Amino acid sequence: MSYVKASDVLPEELISEIQKYIDGQMLYVPRKCEEHSNWGERSGIRKKLEKRDKQIFDGYVSGKTILDLSEEYYLSEKSIQRIIRKMNPSENTQRIRRDYN
Repeated sequence: MSYVKASDVLPEELISEIQKYIDGQMLYVPRKCEEHSNWGERSGIRKKLEKRDKQIFDGYVSGKTILDLSEEYYLSEKSIQRIIRKMNPSENTQRIRRDYN
């Protein structure tokens, strides 16, 4: 995110009005709601994480243990459990518990 000089884009009257409230301080102006994107959408990280989570789930379904997956993906065992539950919460809760018993 880069800064824009107010005098380059705003009329003097508006700058004077803003200065009544925050003279010389920085001001963040949020994006309009219709232009707002969700976290990770612009950078592509959201899609990468979804792909990773699917690979983790598929590995789990094919028989890999939570410990194996946590070592393979450098995540905590709790994170692996969370991903598995997120991918299919109703079906996997019991199996996750059995892996630890």
